[in-house]
Amino acid sequence: MKEKKNRRQFLRNSALSLLGLSAIPTTLKASEETTDQLHNCNQTTEDYYGEGPFYTANPPTISNNQLAPTNEPGTKMIISGRVFNLDCSQIIPNTVIDVWHANDAGAYDNSGGYHLRGKMQTNQQGFYIFETVKPGHYLNGPTYRPAHIHFKITPPNFPTLTTQLYFQGDPYITNDAAASVNSGAFDATNRIISLTNNGGVLEGTWDIVVSGNGIPTGTSNLHIDKGIIYNASPNPYSESIRIYYGIFRESRVNIAIYDVAGHLVANLGEKQLSAGKYEAFWQPPANLSNGHYFVALTINSLQVHYLKIVYQK
Repeated sequence: MKEKKNRRQFLRNSALSLLGLSAIPTTLKASEETTDQLHNCNQTTEDYYGEGPFYTANPPTISNNQLAPTNEPGTKMIISGRVFNLDCSQIIPNTVIDVWHANDAGAYDNSGGYHLRGKMQTNQQGFYIFETVKPGHYLNGPTYRPAHIHFKITPPNFPTLTTQLYFQGDPYITNDAAASVNSGAFDATNRIISLTNNGGVLEGTWDIVVSGNGIPTGTSNLHIDKGIIYNASPNPYSESIRIYYGIFRESRVNIAIYDVAGHLVANLGEKQLSAGKYEAFWQPPANLSNGHYFVALTINSLQVHYLKIVYQK
């Protein structure tokens, strides 16, 4: 994936907001580099190999975000992201995402069953997430295919896009007929994502940009004159989390926390803040269940940033 795309995805997915506030007075502005990053909105492309020979129709709905059984051999992996329309001005809820892939040994379940196969829908904030294991390599003629996950993406009342997701650093990308395509209709450049090792679990973020009608979320350049999150730590967290962020001009700032189904978990109120750098602190309630949550930052009644956070007691 291009470096610029990596930075854009980091900015889009590294947003949190204010819970407890202590100001560090500083006048802020977006840099020219940030402006350029956030104007980027790359349409998700089809994969050269399309559906491939191993698809099984009518997969079951994934339960508890688990595509792979908890005892599945291999390296655990979590993939998440959001679905946007073509200019990234809207998120698309209720998009059906059908995924399937090989197991750790590079073998597909071709018995007619649905092992490592399933579907889900994006929630009301356009998010999807699933947990699985990293697919293994398998021979495709004389060479191995890079690790990949198949996707069929169907927004409400729009055509299905069939594609594949790849991973940076895979030694077989360069010579693969599909993953190596870097221009045109089958350009895979923005479908090769980085993975972060988080305590032995690989985590990757992939935002999908397709034809569809959704809910206005503002174009990506709204970040430029609103604000940005610099860091959130620790993540995963067990007792509390501290967030460092900046507001570019005086604004009303609010935060809401959602579970992966899109249900509101907490609305933490609204504060009027001047331009500056801020530090926020949140301690979740004792009865909060372990798992993934999304934190939404709202500036002047417009949701502009989101972050996936992981709560582990």
